[in-house]
Amino acid sequence: MTHHPLTLEDRTAGCLVGAAVGDALGGPVEGWTPEQIAERHGGRVHGIVGPFYEDWRTARPIAPYHKGDGHVTDDTLMTHALVRVYERVRDHLDAYAVADHLVPDLIGNPRWIPELEAEALPLQRIFLAEKWIVARLHYGHVDPREAGVGNIVNCGAAMYMAPVGAVNAGNPAAAYAEALDVAGAHQSSYGREAAGVFAAAVAAAFTPGATPASVVETALALAKDGTRDAIEAVCEVAAGHADFEGALKPLRAAVTPYDTVGPDYRQPSLGARRPSRLHAIEELPVALGMLLIGDGDFRHTVLGSVNYGRDCDSIATMSGAIVGALRGESAVPAEWSDEIGRASRLDLRAPAASLATVTREVFAHDQRRRRAHEDAFATLADL
Repeated sequence: MTHHPLTLEDRTAGCLVGAAVGDALGGPVEGWTPEQIAERHGGRVHGIVGPFYEDWRTARPIAPYHKGDGHVTDDTLMTHALVRVYERVRDHLDAYAVADHLVPDLIGNPRWIPELEAEALPLQRIFLAEKWIVARLHYGHVDPREAGVGNIVNCGAAMYMAPVGAVNAGNPAAAYAEALDVAGAHQSSYGREAAGVFAAAVAAAFTPGATPASVVETALALAKDGTRDAIEAVCEVAAGHADFEGALKPLRAAVTPYDTVGPDYRQPSLGARRPSRLHAIEELPVALGMLLIGDGDFRHTVLGSVNYGRDCDSIATMSGAIVGALRGESAVPAEWSDEIGRASRLDLRAPAASLATVTREVFAHDQRRRRAHEDAFATLADL
């Protein structure tokens, strides 16, 4: 049997569709513990499920969002918004691209919002940490490279950085640098660092021959401070598990010293989400740990992320993007992706096809720039 190498288009579709699937599977159980999830669903979640509360329209803290039934959340809405920025710029992005293109898209173009079951401005769905970029950039006219300073430090920027990794496919260091620049408009400290490392992990997953272990090695080579320490601690524990069930508590214990939110996700500690060189967001290390436990299997990787609970829609978004880039779209169960696209009224594949086209264009730009530099340096150095 002949196995054809995965193409850029295959991996980009796997990455973005995989991220959306992880997001939609994790959405209905976000914020709960593994024990609460199992009690609500009579065991572990194995696919698309309904809202945690049947009366989601009024139940707190869920209302007014219809989380579940295949609805994607703000993670996917922001990911697709960043793809649209790439479609417009058709080159590498920076913090100014967030100000010039992403913010106007969030406040000026109504779109179907699955959780609201209505057409609305994306601004009306995104969380306060994302509304921050609108307040700072559109109303405050803050330098985009510094606008993230002062925002709560969370996974808000990291959760939608998969497109940066895709555009820098096979070049993790470039993805890391570009994501840090883009995320500077949104986050600071370990929130910004996580955005860079996640983009690098995605770029590493595009590399032919990449494995879950090689992706983690790349992440560790680039990560700094508490982010690196948290990834190392979680992945060391994950390496001893082949099934997510037995790893749920050990992974949480491994990341606890670096997590500022505290044991009760819905009641954050006094020091939660403050800048620090010693801490890390919880989502990225756990996503990478689940990647190792899943060993490249999409279902195992993403369902482990979902059943971990806490901010599991973002954890599953990240792990889904990485394993999707590693294995391609065919690894993403069609019964999930098709239903999520239908329920969310979104074409999950069109943004990926468009981004792959832009990625080819950006690579051509990079080649021309690199050759111009080589020619200039050869003249300067008399080579």
